[in-house]
Amino acid sequence: MSLAPWRSILARALHRNRSLPYARYVQLATVRPNGKPANRTIVFRGFLEETNQLKFVTDDRSEKPKQIESCPWAEVCWYFPNTREQFRIAGKLSLIDHMNPEEKLQKARQQIWQELSDSARLQFAWSHPGQPRATADTFLPPAPSQTEPLEQFCLLLLEPNEVDHLELRGDPQNRYQYHLKETGWLVEEVNP
Repeated sequence: MSLAPWRSILARALHRNRSLPYARYVQLATVRPNGKPANRTIVFRGFLEETNQLKFVTDDRSEKPKQIESCPWAEVCWYFPNTREQFRIAGKLSLIDHMNPEEKLQKARQQIWQELSDSARLQFAWSHPGQPRATADTFLPPAPSQTEPLEQFCLLLLEPNEVDHLELRGDPQNRYQYHLKETGWLVEEVNP
């Protein structure tokens, strides 16, 4: 599989905004099983090796797995302040949990767990997300393994099929849309 033409543009935006820790935060929009929208901020963790799939992490005890099961389509919106660029990346989500049979995906899940900070790993050992507030001691669990992910830890992959890139600099601004077709990625310059 060849890398998408928008990948190098996104990589350049990430590089030019690398001084801003929050430049790795994206807003993920999904649809709840009841049809209502859901939106949250998550951290971009890179691309799955040799693919165009964006990597994120989640807890399978949260609402996201139920949302993905009922409707796997999602979109991330990403704004880079230094370069004044916005990327909207739409596609299909896949949840890689501890039961996923694909060895390559389990290795990717394990690798991303190992790349997390100790404090990020510890959050997956906290009490069930979204439930009534637990006692303070439940937020001080023993440190989980640095090598073996907890069962509730999931790798979340977004397989893009549309990308909308808006450059807010310029007069007029520049906007490009990328669409994945059977023959590969098509790019079209559109009005901002």
